[in-house]
Amino acid sequence: MKRMNIQLIMAVLLCVAGLTLVFFGFWVPPTGEIDSSVLVAFGEVCTFSGALFGVDYSYKIKVK
Repeated sequence: MKRMNIQLIMAVLLCVAGLTLVFFGFWVPPTGEIDSSVLVAFGEVCTFSGALFGVDYSYKIKVK
């Protein structure tokens, strides 16, 4: 059960971090160091990873 709690926490954190970076990618002007496309791409990857963790978690809960 502890592993599933860690998985749920990671899913939530990845989704929140990904969505935050996606929104920052639209609002932050490029300063020359990190382009907004990099922030958006990383945000989408984090959001997708968090969603996969969350789906896996929900199926594990339904099976048990």
